[in-house]
Amino acid sequence: MIGSGFGASVTALRLAESGSRVTMLERGSRWPRDPWRKIFSNDTFPDGRAQWFRNSFTGLNGIPVYFDRFGGVLDVTQYQQMQVWRGAAVGGGSIVFTGVLIQPERRFFDSVFTGRVNYDEMDQKYYPLARKMLDASPVPPDIYSTAPFGHSRVWDAQAAQAGYTPNRSTPSLSGIPFARSSPSAREHQPLSERATTVTQTAQSTTSLQNYLAQAEATSRVTIHPRHVVRAIAQQTDGKFWVQVDIVEPDGTLTRSRTLTCNRLFLGAGSIGTSELLVRARSLGTLPRLNQHVGEGWGNNGDAALMRTFSLSPGLTQASPSASRILDESGMPLSLENWYIPGLPVNIGLLGSLAMTLNPTRASFRYDHSTSSIVLDWPSDGVTDSNDALRAVHNHITQANGVNVGFPPFAADVNSTFTAHPLGGAVLGLATDTYGRVHGHNGLYVVDAAVIPGSTGTVNPSLTVTALAERAIENIITRGS
Repeated sequence: MIGSGFGASVTALRLAESGSRVTMLERGSRWPRDPWRKIFSNDTFPDGRAQWFRNSFTGLNGIPVYFDRFGGVLDVTQYQQMQVWRGAAVGGGSIVFTGVLIQPERRFFDSVFTGRVNYDEMDQKYYPLARKMLDASPVPPDIYSTAPFGHSRVWDAQAAQAGYTPNRSTPSLSGIPFARSSPSAREHQPLSERATTVTQTAQSTTSLQNYLAQAEATSRVTIHPRHVVRAIAQQTDGKFWVQVDIVEPDGTLTRSRTLTCNRLFLGAGSIGTSELLVRARSLGTLPRLNQHVGEGWGNNGDAALMRTFSLSPGLTQASPSASRILDESGMPLSLENWYIPGLPVNIGLLGSLAMTLNPTRASFRYDHSTSSIVLDWPSDGVTDSNDALRAVHNHITQANGVNVGFPPFAADVNSTFTAHPLGGAVLGLATDTYGRVHGHNGLYVVDAAVIPGSTGTVNPSLTVTALAERAIENIITRGS
């Protein structure tokens, strides 16, 4: 198994429960879990633990920060037209996501998956299973009414003033397991180190998955941190080999190894999995991969929106998102009630994480001249998406007499990045409808690479988890 994020963790647990032994290779480190200590860096004053071998980072507030180079938890991958944020730690994307688990609406799901996955099956079986395993629950009213969520209440009031009805009742809105400790969430207790209530979520949350812990408890799963996979191949006898560099947190190469396995599951995320497959096809180590490998990549319509002069209670802003609105007046889109990461105090800014049903798709290709993977995202790939977002955002701000953006630091709409990379090994094209890779028996994709560029205006984490549950059940049942 390559990777240890949502899809990989689901797969590892279910394989172990079926009697298989699983070796998980994770490029990032394993970080401690303790309610009384900071886990990683924080969003406001980051250090090297925050970033995967970078010296600087400019976040959503537009203010650059600088730190030491280290193997931290957030990888910022820069392609020509798009910056991609992804996890680099045991737990993968669950380490750097902000705890939002939302099931997409049927109409949006069907428009993306076009019949390759049955929504009723997902709705009745796999989404509920994923929610249960991930402890999904909405933000409780007593937590929502606290000072750190003052910005959320103002956000909701502004949305209502503009004619929207913020949805706070979605059963799966929050991946923070409030239900275990409400009416007093654990980090509100005196001896707990705060993170979500002081805008430190994106780079300081612990893994929220029960999957990894249960997988290791079977004694059939071993996780190997700091194992960076460089190449994969299938031998003539059907076995796979995996070339691995073992690295220290400072980047020092400790050892290189070649491992072999009977079955290989790719759970390295849309970027990691797609790059491995595209490289293997181009260099001939997986020569029977079809022409669809590398295709169908999308940014999930991601954008960050900001407005100013929106004072709210609370010295700091809290996460996760407490509510969501939908707009279908143009390109369908959602706005989530978000916080402004990277600011030490609440200064009257309101943030929204936006996701549109952006139809733009791109492909990965191997550049032989530089021995690198290129993402051919078009220069106008977010134009229509931005237009739709500005129409809604301007309507909300005008209805409330507030301003857009945070000049001169941040624009009103920032779509230069995505935190939700999707596609590259799409179900029904590069793979069958359960993630079996065409052309190479025993090779599977179980992560966000199988999703065709969008999860229907919602965060992908719940859908990735549910699809992995669906896929591994079928693989185990059929025996291959």
